Amino acid sequence: MPDFLIGTGRCGSTLAYEVLAHHPLVGFVSRLDNRWARTPGPLRRHGGAIYRRLQAGPLTVSRRLGPSEAYVALSREVSPMITDPYRDLTAEDVTPWLARRLRRFFDGRTAPGGRFVHKFTGWPRATFLHAVFPDARFVHIVRDGRAVANSLAQMPWWRGHLGVPGWRFGPLPAGYAEEWEAGGQCLVHLAGLGWKTMMDRYETARAAVPAEQWLEVRYEDLLADPRKHMDQILGFYDLPWTREFERSLGRQRFTRGRAEAYRTDLSARQLALLDKSLSPHLHRYGYRA
Repeated sequence: MPDFLIGTGRCGSTLAYEVLAHHPLVGFVSRLDNRWARTPGPLRRHGGAIYRRLQAGPLTVSRRLGPSEAYVALSREVSPMITDPYRDLTAEDVTPWLARRLRRFFDGRTAPGGRFVHKFTGWPRATFLHAVFPDARFVHIVRDGRAVANSLAQMPWWRGHLGVPGWRFGPLPAGYAEEWEAGGQCLVHLAGLGWKTMMDRYETARAAVPAEQWLEVRYEDLLADPRKHMDQILGFYDLPWTREFERSLGRQRFTRGRAEAYRTDLSARQLALLDKSLSPHLHRYGYRA
């Protein structure tokens, strides 16, 4: 039975996932498994343990075995519906065929006695995953939407420059589309509206999953006090705090320098658009607009 780490993307979930990958009981899909369809079964099930043993070895080797969102493998072995939907997936999207394939995907990669944690970004997919794995737990990493928008707009793979028809997240809700038009179709604003649209779906998903199976952690809080919040995440996943994990956490760099880079990376007009547009959502998560 897998558990999940989820977030909008550019939200700090990769940092949290890489830290988790150093826990001696955590399993994940490795980058090698993601790219190589004929990965041997033992490597699939014990990739996490092998990755941790190789941390002291060549950096390129350990990186190839590091944790992956596995979109290539999931598309290949389950369905592209999981990896590239134009909208969030819900329980209504579950079919017996799809559920069997998804369970088989994770069952074949879970080591005995371990806990498998998989990361998804973009749409939450949580109500879909909850329908297939009713006992799964979800850690949602939240980041200031202005920082997410700024980071998205700088990514070479972000397709917002093509506008709503080409950005792969479906049509904007009517009110958000009107906001975008009123703001002059600013592309940074579009990235912020994408964050707001996804956060609406995360709030819907959170309401549908039992409260004891959902944990929210702000990225900024994780940077400020890594030990406190990683301890919270481990406890939520029923993972013990170990000496090995303590040592790996001590080696991890948590830099706060880019946490508010959007304030200097964006223009005054772009910031004003984001502040006005995202303000209600930001306030709900404890951010000041």
